[in-house]
Amino acid sequence: MFKNKSKSGKNNICGEKIYSLRKEQTSKMSQRILADKLQLKGIDLDKNAIQRIESGERFVTDIEIKALAEIFNTSVDDLLK
Repeated sequence: MFKNKSKSGKNNICGEKIYSLRKEQTSKMSQRILADKLQLKGIDLDKNAIQRIESGERFVTDIEIKALAEIFNTSVDDLLK
């Protein structure tokens, strides 16, 4: 079965950027805190899902990308660069 992957072989292209943005926060946001913030926006993810997104093991939906952009106060385009 064919699976969509980025040129690097990962299941998403935004995971590394999410990791960077999370670490750049003044209080060094943990994966658990990010998951909590997403849950407040109605996105049901746990810290393990965040870890899989950041490592490129998990696909990310458009709804999740939009919520992540809002949390990090950035654009969806920035997450996808």
